[in-house]
Amino acid sequence: MRFISTRGQAPAVGFSDAVLGGLAPDGGLYTPEAWPQLETSEIRGFLGRPYAEVAARVIGAFADGEIPTELMAEMCAEAYGTFNHQAVVPLVQLSPSAFLAELFHGPSLAFKDVAMQILARLFDHLLGRQGRTQTILCATSGDTGGAAVEAFRGRRNVRLVALFPEGRISEVQRRFMTTAEEPNVACVAVAGTFDDCQAIVKGAFQDPVLRQAVDLSGVNSINIARIAAQAVYYFTTAVALGAPDRPVAFVTPSGNFGDAFAGYAAKRMGLPISRIVAATNANDILARAFAEGRYARAEVQPTISPAMDIQAASNFERLYFEAVRREPAETARAFQAFSTAGAIDIPPLAHSTMRELFTGVSVPEDEVRRTMVATLNQTGELIDPHTAVGVAALNRCGDLGWPAVVLATAHPAKFPDDVAAVTGVRPEPPQGCANLARKPERYDRLPADAETIKAYVRTFAEA
Repeated sequence: MRFISTRGQAPAVGFSDAVLGGLAPDGGLYTPEAWPQLETSEIRGFLGRPYAEVAARVIGAFADGEIPTELMAEMCAEAYGTFNHQAVVPLVQLSPSAFLAELFHGPSLAFKDVAMQILARLFDHLLGRQGRTQTILCATSGDTGGAAVEAFRGRRNVRLVALFPEGRISEVQRRFMTTAEEPNVACVAVAGTFDDCQAIVKGAFQDPVLRQAVDLSGVNSINIARIAAQAVYYFTTAVALGAPDRPVAFVTPSGNFGDAFAGYAAKRMGLPISRIVAATNANDILARAFAEGRYARAEVQPTISPAMDIQAASNFERLYFEAVRREPAETARAFQAFSTAGAIDIPPLAHSTMRELFTGVSVPEDEVRRTMVATLNQTGELIDPHTAVGVAALNRCGDLGWPAVVLATAHPAKFPDDVAAVTGVRPEPPQGCANLARKPERYDRLPADAETIKAYVRTFAEA
């Protein structure tokens, strides 16, 4: 299988190069030249199989033989053996027609673990095979950084620099990054927003001197392996609820749009998904785009669901590329315009195509809080603010058909202060996470200046 850039000015590459490259050299995002297909009978056969086995098949469809089948199965078994629930992604019923898919049973208590644990093993294997050491630069709005540090800490072939917006993530989210002792990890608090961090990372990837000097790569949701790995739980969840003989609707708390786009990938692979609701908090760029046909950046508003405080959703470029019938010149024009003007008008036909599958819903802060309380009172489930955005969005949508699944993206113990303040119940952290508060932190503070951070990355990599 070959992977092409959404902007069309980079050569097609294989799975290994797409994974290790992260972002394409022309600034575009890698996407399959043709989506891999799974037969209906095979999807039906996923029912009752261990999560790791399904993951090996789905991710293996993207790798397309570049990684031996036995090795992919071994890596998946090891990756998902780190989760503290045997189902990996268990389902919890909220009502007769609504379910939660709990994505937070991994080492850093967030859905990013589902992809990051296998991604780290893919990197280790591919780099070791090539005799390379790479520098991974990632921006995080809270959860990606912690999951990346947990997955890559101590790995021989990778150096990791994680950027996070200072004061805009929870203390628990921060400590999952900054308490790492391994010398291959560096954490940086950036005096700005997540969008600032993300723009700096994208700029670094388009600096050919830096990219070559430190062998730069990325593990944000721009990495196609993240999309492949996140598509897995759409399959396992839908099959448990009757797919492929019954379509399933999903509600996805959305910031950078990677999780929702993974659902699009699953549908293109053959999974019958009736609707994907991209649920946003007050940072509603996606909700406005789907509703109005205009993708326009606004000022980032801090909320109690900070991982979604984003006004530039990187993976929207992948959906745009698909909706304009995979026209790279149009995609490049649009997103170059967005980077300078902060807004693009989605062509009417492309907008109509997007709306065939996607709905956007924005949930204000007071409704998020009410939903956390109501969910606890009505179901006994204590949910974090991000998951509450999804539940509230489902309530707003009304009947999406049976069944509808909200992706529960983080454990409430990642946001103990906010959850306790809203619900009156302080969530208990799982065993092994309680001692985070006693560990010393190690991180640097830098301004939201691209050149300063690029110099930092180079110095860290060379040291």
